[in-house]
Amino acid sequence: MLNNELFFVHARSSSPCNDSMPRLSIVDSFAHIDANAWDTLLAHSGGSPFMRHAYLDALIATECASARTGWQPRILLLERDGQLCGAMPLFEKTHSYGEYVFDWAWAEAYQRHGLTYYPKLLCAVPFTPVNGTRILAADAADRQQLIAAALQHAQPFSSMHVLFAPPNDIDALQSQGMLLRRTVQFHWQNMGDQDFDAFLMRMTHQRRKNIRQERRKVAEAGIQFRTLTGRDITPAHWAFFHRCYLQTYRAHRSSPYLSLAFFERLSQHMPENVLLFLAEREGTPIGAAFNVRDETALYGRYWGSTEYVPLLHFEACYYQAIEYAITYGLQRFEGGAQGEHKLFRGLLPVETYSAHWLAHPQFARAIEDYLERESAGIEGYVNELNEHSPFRVANA
Repeated sequence: MLNNELFFVHARSSSPCNDSMPRLSIVDSFAHIDANAWDTLLAHSGGSPFMRHAYLDALIATECASARTGWQPRILLLERDGQLCGAMPLFEKTHSYGEYVFDWAWAEAYQRHGLTYYPKLLCAVPFTPVNGTRILAADAADRQQLIAAALQHAQPFSSMHVLFAPPNDIDALQSQGMLLRRTVQFHWQNMGDQDFDAFLMRMTHQRRKNIRQERRKVAEAGIQFRTLTGRDITPAHWAFFHRCYLQTYRAHRSSPYLSLAFFERLSQHMPENVLLFLAEREGTPIGAAFNVRDETALYGRYWGSTEYVPLLHFEACYYQAIEYAITYGLQRFEGGAQGEHKLFRGLLPVETYSAHWLAHPQFARAIEDYLERESAGIEGYVNELNEHSPFRVANA
């Protein structure tokens, strides 16, 4: 196991950990990281099912995130007297796949100038464009120490990137010179609707009519849905879902990131967080959508089908999810990266944030100028999207 110790001069901390001098290290596995200690830090830092020890461990232990796939784990740990006080999930990347905050143009610019962009250092949940804390620390001083350590570790790389981080993480990252980048996702917010029909009644007549037509056409195709949660999802269900997942990637002429072993491991170690919407015709499954949930939100992740049914994608990925969120009183449903078609189905634009550091001074200045222009464009884009809200103005 990689275990590189990092040495820095540190300020004292008022963290729940004691005030002895910290030890910072880099490891390449979660095998020797105490799950309870990690998840306790996560709870202090805001929580996210995708940042849980079990989720990240599943990605690495099944080699979905590994040197072989271009995601070399470099987990940054801060400890005092053997007690975990902070952590950041870092990865050495040899490409930009599976990130959903696109920097291909930056890499191409480096190449045109005879410079090397890869490898780069990334702080993110692999293959997961979901907002959540990226800096685990119960104390503001420990948070700053982790960022400083990560930036020092990034010195041999072209750049460091922290993706889909919340505002408090972003503020801390910017305070140490990292650049802010804005992107847009589409989320459904629970406005207290009693059922799906009540949700529809807040929409304009045309949007309400379109959604009812879409749902009716799927039902008329003989499709019914079952919601499977936790340990009700059998190995056979996972095998079928993974077959659907692979089919989606084949249809898009892309390479899938996640193995069947990954999903099975999630089912074993965090069953309370996983669910499938299973589409069936006369009891035979033909499609499935995989979601993750916590106490407040549902996160749409992957879907697929073994045959084409018009509009099945919208039913499996959005309407079933919104109906589930209403039924169980969840505050929001996050529909994943991109997709303006989500707006017309009740998911509204939400800004998401990342932070970036580039070693090359001239490129750093050029990208800072670019990000300022891009941010102005994002603001205008969100305003334009909101002008086309599917909801009636009286209820906006």
